[in-house]
Amino acid sequence: MNVGPAQLPMGELRAIATDLGATSVSTYVASGNLLAVIKGNPDAFDRALEKALEERYGWFRDVLSRTPQELAQALAAHPFDVLEPKYSYVSFMPAAPSAAAVEAARGVPTGDDCWQVIGRDLHVRYADGAGRPQLKDQVLLKHLGQVATARNLNTVRKLIELCG
Repeated sequence: MNVGPAQLPMGELRAIATDLGATSVSTYVASGNLLAVIKGNPDAFDRALEKALEERYGWFRDVLSRTPQELAQALAAHPFDVLEPKYSYVSFMPAAPSAAAVEAARGVPTGDDCWQVIGRDLHVRYADGAGRPQLKDQVLLKHLGQVATARNLNTVRKLIELCG
C-alpha cells in the first residue's frame, strides 16, 4: 500500500494485520510494505485491511498483495536495462489494464522516462530518478484505469529476500 502523507505507525499496521488473521507478520521500512502469511483469499484480506484502516484512521488506501513468487516474476520480467536500481520501479496494480487502455496511455508524455505494462505490473525506468520524473505516474495510471503501489527494484529485491 502507499502510506503517503497519512500517519501509520508500522507497529499498528502489524497489529491490524494480526487481528485480521495474518501470521508471521512483519513490515519493511515505514512505507506500507507488509509481509505476512494470509489464510484464505488474499483479495479478501486486502479489502478487510483497507476497511480496518479506514475505520480506525478515517482515510482510505488501496491495499495490493503479491506473493513472493509474483514479486520474483515481476523482478525477472523488468524489461529495461537497469542503469541504477533505484531509478527502476515496478508499480503493482490490482488487475491488468485493457489493451485499449494501454494504447490510450501511449499518448502520455514521458520525456526520457519509459514504461511498459506486463500483466498487472507497470514497469518504469526514470531517466533522472523518481524524485525528478518526466513521466507523470498518476496521469499514466488514470489512462490505464488503475491504481498502483510502486516499489523500486532495490525494495522488490529486499522484499523477496525477507520472504525467504
